[in-house]
Amino acid sequence: MNTEHQCGMIDLSHSTGLDMAVAGQLTDKLGVHAMRGEMRANEPMSKHTSWRAGGCAERYYIPADLADFACFLQRLPADEPVHVIGLGSNLLIRDGGLRGTVVAVHAQLNDLQWLEQDSLGGLIYAGAGVACAKVARFAAKHDLAGAEFLAGIPGTVGGALAMNAGCFGSETWEIVARVQVINHGGDVLVRQPEEYKIGYRSVKLQPISINIAESEWFAGGYFRLLRGNQTESRQKIKQLLARRIDTQPLNQPNAGSVFRNPPGDYAARLIEACGLKGRCIGSAMVSPKHANFIVNTGNASATDIEALIMLVQDCVKKETGIELIQEVRIIGDAGRCSS
Repeated sequence: MNTEHQCGMIDLSHSTGLDMAVAGQLTDKLGVHAMRGEMRANEPMSKHTSWRAGGCAERYYIPADLADFACFLQRLPADEPVHVIGLGSNLLIRDGGLRGTVVAVHAQLNDLQWLEQDSLGGLIYAGAGVACAKVARFAAKHDLAGAEFLAGIPGTVGGALAMNAGCFGSETWEIVARVQVINHGGDVLVRQPEEYKIGYRSVKLQPISINIAESEWFAGGYFRLLRGNQTESRQKIKQLLARRIDTQPLNQPNAGSVFRNPPGDYAARLIEACGLKGRCIGSAMVSPKHANFIVNTGNASATDIEALIMLVQDCVKKETGIELIQEVRIIGDAGRCSS
């Protein structure tokens, strides 16, 4: 796939609202001389994560599209840390913030296309920035079945691919035909499912498929779905959403399920059995509605949330002998000043 893109020139001092000094620093450090997206400095990540907590990113880039994302990466130093996020629904950024650049793809890598159809079903493509629920509705609209469960995943396609997100008995990679990825050098590639080791909330490239020195991120997914019925799919989506509303604390900031379910059991059952529902540290609380959710009841810090995660793990390990594994990602610096 051709990644030699024509990148429009941009004046950071005018296009992003940054003063000339900051614009110059960013340009000098990153060599960013040609962008069509938006760059921000010291961006509060509490605005961009579903927990509404955490420190600032040194740099925050919103690409115009995939071509601009590739162009941006091509101009970054090889050692520049890059963090790609969607809706920030499975992510905790520590209060000290993040070094490097955050690239926000939600609603930017937003291609959603119906590519082909046959007697058995069809193929759709969804960019990494498309909300999972939108994919579920799009598939239903085109009489394709098998993607309804995506309506229950509060994130984007990129995140769902990266962690094999699932709910109500289905998982993302069950319907993946192939994926599109972009690496730190700005190359856009297509990979097949057999190039990955797929597990429960786990997706890793097979050693034969990866250059260890090169990071890469999902840019989109191709989903093979069976022929279905629009009315039946929409009804199933409606039922899944109703179940989610009934069982999850959606009225408070949260990051979805905090822990993976251990083999043969449920994290929520173990946490509740240990009497931890309602347990608080600061404004972070184990949800009384669903024990595998930690909610921000007001102004919880990332430190509060992480401490509560560790408390839950310690209590469950002590009481049951089972070690709960985090489903959420925790990144960033606990102590660095973020402003």
